Amino acid sequence: MEPEIGEALGASYRFVDRIGSGAAGEVWRVRDVRDESMRAAKVLRREHAQDAELVERFIRERTVLTRLRHPHVVAVRDLVVEGERLAIVMDLVEGGSLRDALDERGTLPPAEAVALTAAVLDALAAAHAVGTVHRDIKPDNVLLARDEEAGAQDPGAAVRVVDFGIARVLDERRRSTTAIIGTPEYMSPELVTLGEAGPASDVYATGILLYELLSGRTPFAGPGTDFTVAYRHVSAEAPRLDVPDDVWRVLHRLLGKAPTERPSAAEAAESLRRLTASVATLPALAPVAAPEGFAEAERPATVLRGVAPSAPEPVDLPADEPAPDLGAAGQATVLRPMPRREAPAPVAEEPAEKTSPWTRMPRGRALWIAGAAVVAVAAVGAFLVLRPSAGEATPATAGPVVTASQQDRALPTGLSVSRSVSYDPEKKLATVTIEYGAQNAPLTGPFLEVLPGAATSDACPAVTWSDATVTRNQASVTGISVNCGWSVEGVTVPTQDAVTVTAQVSLALDGQEAVDAWLKTAAAATTEAVSDAEVSGASYPVQRLRDIQVTTPARTVGGTALPVTLLPVWPSGPDPVNPLYTSPSVGAPSAMLDAIAGGTAGVRFSDGCAGALTVSSDGLVVTALSVAPDCTVRARVGNFTDLVSSPFGITTR
Repeated sequence: MEPEIGEALGASYRFVDRIGSGAAGEVWRVRDVRDESMRAAKVLRREHAQDAELVERFIRERTVLTRLRHPHVVAVRDLVVEGERLAIVMDLVEGGSLRDALDERGTLPPAEAVALTAAVLDALAAAHAVGTVHRDIKPDNVLLARDEEAGAQDPGAAVRVVDFGIARVLDERRRSTTAIIGTPEYMSPELVTLGEAGPASDVYATGILLYELLSGRTPFAGPGTDFTVAYRHVSAEAPRLDVPDDVWRVLHRLLGKAPTERPSAAEAAESLRRLTASVATLPALAPVAAPEGFAEAERPATVLRGVAPSAPEPVDLPADEPAPDLGAAGQATVLRPMPRREAPAPVAEEPAEKTSPWTRMPRGRALWIAGAAVVAVAAVGAFLVLRPSAGEATPATAGPVVTASQQDRALPTGLSVSRSVSYDPEKKLATVTIEYGAQNAPLTGPFLEVLPGAATSDACPAVTWSDATVTRNQASVTGISVNCGWSVEGVTVPTQDAVTVTAQVSLALDGQEAVDAWLKTAAAATTEAVSDAEVSGASYPVQRLRDIQVTTPARTVGGTALPVTLLPVWPSGPDPVNPLYTSPSVGAPSAMLDAIAGGTAGVRFSDGCAGALTVSSDGLVVTALSVAPDCTVRARVGNFTDLVSSPFGITTR
């Protein structure tokens, strides 16, 4: 169902008007009813919202999307999942996009193009530093704040990069469907050939963006399908632009065919800023026409020095297997399947006359094998000379550091937990980094973490913690009996932010699979412990709270304060004995309420009775006004944003 003006989006937003559309969905201006501010909401297309796995990935990715804060990044404020509707709520940027600027002006002066591109690279550098890759950089995804929002004369100050994380989640979908995501005119060579996109791919796409800002066209645009355009990134050289040599050198490096040839985003931004003085007075180029043809790029092959390479044998593709047709070329983001090429079945050889294998082999191949044999003999000789003599110990070489990562599903309280481990096999030491993220309310520990031994039968390992106050979990106090459990205290996670703690664990693990398995076991043991339905009590509330019940008397009298109680629902069920909060309140908030909502600041009641109730200015006291047979109270408690009480009646005295 398409949104309508005035319709609610979740509990906090109302649709105002549609302001754009893209490959992933429509963009709407929405009003935040909490403070009347305007935001932008990207409402993803229905096929995305109906994909349960993709929705789950977005929810898991929420902390990554909301924690990225940079002056040149459009901040993600919220994620709304409601029925068949999935929306990402972001800051509203009113100045249009770089695509709009190009449509209006054709090309930009080099000084402006360089400043804008450097700002985009600054945003990418910040994202890459926290492990996020954009994957779809293009003028459409670079917004420009209005002058008063930019607050500076520097053109780059207006840059706001949008859609971080959307391509990332859709790309995970690609991995399970053997498809390719991206905009053909901006795809890096490694994305086209391998389907892989990393930080270097973002740098490459930014180089394409700079090329387009300078010339009015992307370097490989031209006739043909999306596949034709995309493959030119691999096979062709970008046509030279009429810009100073120092500008072209930087641009050419951004467009390196191999990821290792390109600078990092931070290095590229610095290189562009060094050009500021030399391009300050240069006029904009006239829009550049498409070339008649493209120069073939050099693609070096592996060679064996001293052996003349033979011409490659021609390969005939089957007539019924055309190149994959991805449709007409364009600048829209695509997510389309890439057909797999099956290996041809071996052809049975005809019986041949017994001859020397050297006479049956092509001359070039024989020379290659002969050269390889010479190298092999030389290697064996070197080994015999350099190997240790009998009785001499061979020095042991420690294996490389092994890394692994894992992320839990977001909990109802808004807590997300991601864990990464870096294992040093020489020291037999695992450095575990645990990141706690919060959504709509601040969250406070203690948090339970289980760090087991390398094997089920092993004793609990020695652990050294930093960045928090950590003690052993005591089952007699918490009610949770789990081996190798730790209580992480003294940690407060701000709203829409994340904090990390670190643990160094002494372990003996053997290789990548063992490290992956250990981290998975630690996460699973923690989840199982906090989800145990046999455990009662209020320990580790941020991890264990599943829901909140809003309770009231079945009847109340008009003109009086309505007693409202918030009951925690644990895995074992509701707990009427230890409420989170009672209104009107007496005394200090409970420790549980402090942990999950930052105290009473995270509690707000509202009228669910069409004007029969009134709520105090602080949102904490509900008073019955007029007679009504069927009323409800709505509540927001921390991340629980749409709570409703059971119906009750209001009577006269």
